[in-house]
Amino acid sequence: MAFQKITIEPVTRIEGHAKVTVHMNEDGSVNHAYFHVNEFRGFEKFCEGRLVTEMQQITPRICGICPVSHHLAAAKAGDIVLGCPPPKPASLLRELMHMGQIIQSHGMHFFELAGPDLILGFDHDPATRNVVGLVQADPDLTLKAIRLRKFGQSIIAELGERSIHPTFAIPGGVNRPLSAASRDRLLLQIDEQIATIQTGIKVFKNWMEANMDVINRFAVFPTGYLGLVTPTDSLELYDGEIRLTGRDGHQLEKFSAQNYLDYIAEHVEPWSYLKFPYYKKLGFPEGAYRVGPLGRLNNVDRIDTPLAQQHFLEFKQLNGGKPVENTLHYHYARLIECLFATERARVLLETPDILSTDILNTRQQPRGEGVGIIEAPRGTLIHHYQANEYGQLTKVNLIVSTGHNNFAMSNAVDMVAKEYVHGPDIKEGMLNRVEHAIRAHDPCLSCSTHAIGQMPIEISIFDANENLVRTIRQ
Repeated sequence: MAFQKITIEPVTRIEGHAKVTVHMNEDGSVNHAYFHVNEFRGFEKFCEGRLVTEMQQITPRICGICPVSHHLAAAKAGDIVLGCPPPKPASLLRELMHMGQIIQSHGMHFFELAGPDLILGFDHDPATRNVVGLVQADPDLTLKAIRLRKFGQSIIAELGERSIHPTFAIPGGVNRPLSAASRDRLLLQIDEQIATIQTGIKVFKNWMEANMDVINRFAVFPTGYLGLVTPTDSLELYDGEIRLTGRDGHQLEKFSAQNYLDYIAEHVEPWSYLKFPYYKKLGFPEGAYRVGPLGRLNNVDRIDTPLAQQHFLEFKQLNGGKPVENTLHYHYARLIECLFATERARVLLETPDILSTDILNTRQQPRGEGVGIIEAPRGTLIHHYQANEYGQLTKVNLIVSTGHNNFAMSNAVDMVAKEYVHGPDIKEGMLNRVEHAIRAHDPCLSCSTHAIGQMPIEISIFDANENLVRTIRQ
């Protein structure tokens, strides 16, 4: 039987909804595989007419996994639109909340979403290729991983009164200070979390050493890299200029978020609701770039915390100092960033101003337009608002983190399908590798908070005449 198309829907262990279609040749090889984002958000349009001061609570509903990123980006955009820059203690507190977001998201993704494929194997029984299987394989490490995520959530909750959809950042600052008791509770947990992350890095490095052939076959390709940096081009997750480096690792541009439209444009394809951002001067697809952990570590020169810097130096030598192009090294980079965020949380908690009550600037000099930017766990997040004299939004543009990686995910899916999927006997493990090409990027396709009921993966196999031959569910 000649196979024509395989559909994987929905892709599992990611945030949101997507599908993959694999188009087969007559000989059972893959002609092309497509990554489709098949949900439509519409957030930009229905936010028009709302007050800029409402956006800190509206936009977190885009995502149930990283609401803090949208919460803070919306507040930062509001600062500029209303002309009320926050006092330094408020910025420190916002950054602390953001470190909690990075810790809980990165920790959960490696240990609970991507980890089952690596630790248990791509071909492991899908019934237990999940956190249940991890508990059975290593209950002690799994419980530590759960506590790591809980620690990140506790940072958010100590500041915002709850770990999901917090009420904390507002234009001009934040609405409550951090207590000494909360600071001390958080500081007491940091050593344990650093040890857990170090264990996770060891787990990945051991897997890497045993599976270099897989890493070097699994979607390795050149792109540019984009993310925020400090003035010395160090890793920055909360605030800074945008740096764009080319395929050779050399800087192409460095610019303010307020000017992002001078450098970034968005390409559209008919088979996806997710746009394809690219660097204007090179055009599409030559100007495609990657964001998120792999993109950020390829884009910076150093990390300003000691333990993360040690691992960063090892990471940079994976390709002899050149950009690391291997998609599976997203996991390595993600753990290094998780370590940085935990170390940075300690620095912030030990800063005397973190307990200050000077947390809100109420003096406004409205500008009518502003761009808020932050490095969400999955990459650079941009909120661009325009408002009238009453603070009502007239235009909203959001470039979500995952959007920047759309080209990379689509390319990875096609490359992995061509490498691992062979007919006519299609094994589940082959298709799981295709899913992992997306999963490695940790996409946030929004909005998980609107999904109810069961979401099984369904794979439909069609013959050359578009007749349904077989359906596989798990």
